[in-house]
Amino acid sequence: MKQARVQRILMVCMGNICRSPTAEAVCRAKIAQGRLNIEVDSAGIMSYHQGDKPDSRTIAAGKMRGFSFEGMRARQIVDADFEHFDLILAADKVNLADLRYRCPLEYQHKLQLMLAYGNTQVSEVPDPYYGGAEGFELVLDLLEQSMDTLLNNLVSSTPK
Repeated sequence: MKQARVQRILMVCMGNICRSPTAEAVCRAKIAQGRLNIEVDSAGIMSYHQGDKPDSRTIAAGKMRGFSFEGMRARQIVDADFEHFDLILAADKVNLADLRYRCPLEYQHKLQLMLAYGNTQVSEVPDPYYGGAEGFELVLDLLEQSMDTLLNNLVSSTPK
């Protein structure tokens, strides 16, 4: 898939209250900063938190860095997402395996890990839910770096 065609990105984690809304908030801010025309959303594999706002610790950590979670509500991924989004980024390998199992073959090429664009040895976004504040900071560090690289790649591969 040519990255120049990426106009819609979906972030996915287990419950859509920590990692994927953080990825959405980070990506939205960087899209706005770069004045790009890219839609971004997030969803969860499970519906445990359907309709809930992101975790309060997620919001607090993100707000400290200037990210907005305004209007975000947890939702479960739906079949139509596989067709609608050009790039679907999973927080970890378990989420990616769940997506691969559910995704029609014709859309499998859209599935990747969120940190596929990062420059670290870390390939999965750790789930901070059961940990302390430092876990939410680590998630932000990893996602900011990976989203910067992703969006830079998208901009540099777009025909002028």
